[in-house]
Amino acid sequence: MVSTSTEHFRAYKPRPFMRDEREHVTILFGGLHWRAERIIQASLDRLGYRTEILPTATREDLLAGRALADIGQCCPTSFTTGNLANFLRDRAKESSAEQVAENYVYFTAGSCGSCRFGQYHQSYELALRNSGLETFRMFLLAQSGLDQGAVEGGGLELNLPFTLGAVWAVLVSDIVQDLEYQTRPYEVVPGETDRVVEECVDYLCEVFRDAPVPGGKVGAAAWYLSTGYFVKALREVHRRFRAVRLDRLRVKPIVKITGEFYLQTVEGEPNYNIHRWLEAEGAEVYPAAITIWLDYLMRLACQELEDHIGLNRNARSNLMLLKSAQWLLRKNYQRMRRALDDVPHALPCQKELRELAAPWYHSRLTGGEGDMLVGKTLWAYKRNKAHMICELSPYACMPNTMSIGAMAGVLGRHPEILYAPLEIKGDAEVHALSRCQMVLTEARRRAQTEFEEVLEQTGLDLDTARERLEALPEAASAGWPVPQRGATGTAANMVLHLADTRYRRSAAAEVKPAPKPARLEPAVSVPVSFDYGGMCAPCIPCRPCVPEPRPSS
Repeated sequence: MVSTSTEHFRAYKPRPFMRDEREHVTILFGGLHWRAERIIQASLDRLGYRTEILPTATREDLLAGRALADIGQCCPTSFTTGNLANFLRDRAKESSAEQVAENYVYFTAGSCGSCRFGQYHQSYELALRNSGLETFRMFLLAQSGLDQGAVEGGGLELNLPFTLGAVWAVLVSDIVQDLEYQTRPYEVVPGETDRVVEECVDYLCEVFRDAPVPGGKVGAAAWYLSTGYFVKALREVHRRFRAVRLDRLRVKPIVKITGEFYLQTVEGEPNYNIHRWLEAEGAEVYPAAITIWLDYLMRLACQELEDHIGLNRNARSNLMLLKSAQWLLRKNYQRMRRALDDVPHALPCQKELRELAAPWYHSRLTGGEGDMLVGKTLWAYKRNKAHMICELSPYACMPNTMSIGAMAGVLGRHPEILYAPLEIKGDAEVHALSRCQMVLTEARRRAQTEFEEVLEQTGLDLDTARERLEALPEAASAGWPVPQRGATGTAANMVLHLADTRYRRSAAAEVKPAPKPARLEPAVSVPVSFDYGGMCAPCIPCRPCVPEPRPSS
């Protein structure tokens, strides 16, 4: 007779991380794009933590994650699980598993709900146990709060200086990433954008390391929300980008990246290097900002509080506080955009995204990116933000499968949308990229057709447009914002602006200039009949303004 024993399930509980261990224990983290990781690391360095960024996951990490945990899990889980396990096993070979468990801890975000993101830590635990590293410590930062106190032992304090520093690092890195992807496809000197971005990230890391550390909850919140410290740093970033020379008359389709959070954010093998691949195929990439995800999480929290008004006596006051915090987040992002002359893209309005997606996806289905995938697709289409949508969906991801199903209804209503849903398995690169290539071919054709129609509409040819571009030397700078004239592509909007600018200048040359007004206000426009279609006048392309009245002839 064989005797059996039953081992009951026990939730993972790490050993305490003591405060006096900070000097020799290194905190591991990763899973974002490299700019955000490095600036977050600098923000944590100034608080006295020892940190190390995990390398970008590779195909070997994917296979290790499948072997050590659950082969049926979604590919982001496999990538991140195998990435952590392989890193620790390599360190254990240099010393021992016991020393690795003593000298390293892992810090990551946690969640709950229908997405497997809520079970990532269980996959990590299983993989570490199967690797002989069951004593290794992991700590989770819940997405639902900024001030979560210290972990057991006090070695890691998830307070406002910690979380607000990380959030501001994300805001700054999103701004730099957006500017980078608008610059590189049009650079005159290949490689110059990458060089400037490296310099700017190094500079911003020093800025964060040297930033003051405000004390207390109120002090930290007040300093981050009111300081001009980071805005001043971004002005220096803008100054460096202005030196990069561009040729914005190159016709390129704009491809908006959406999808599961990890796959749309990381840059490397987990998403088949999709950002660089699209650029190599002649596209301009519109990246997915992490800040939009933060804005979305705050919107979900507001929705939950709205549902509890009348049931919870504090729901209404908490809702007002949370909406104020959301407004402050967006306001600070806009301040940072303004420091770069509004070149980086603005954040889409969460209310608009929810309303656009509502006929096809319920806003209370909150797994993964929820209704944002449908909302961002329709937003990009209706507002002429992109020629094509590339959605990165992990294999076996339940929320993204629902989003793709909802998109079938959207495409039935709007068949003209160029939509490429790529199922990312991690080991099927040729299949995914070939599918994207088919849609990208049509996007290139549309961008070229749009450009030719704009040339015909304005009565210009390419040579004439280049002559006028040379007469506007500021337009060749990466720090100069291309006015949005109703077209989608950068080259098409550039031609519309050149035609408009030439018309206004020739008209102004025939009219005696009006006397300078006493107050510091923009001069009155020359009374010529021209309809700007509700867009900003070419004399003020970098600031949102009230549309100019259409003068009578």
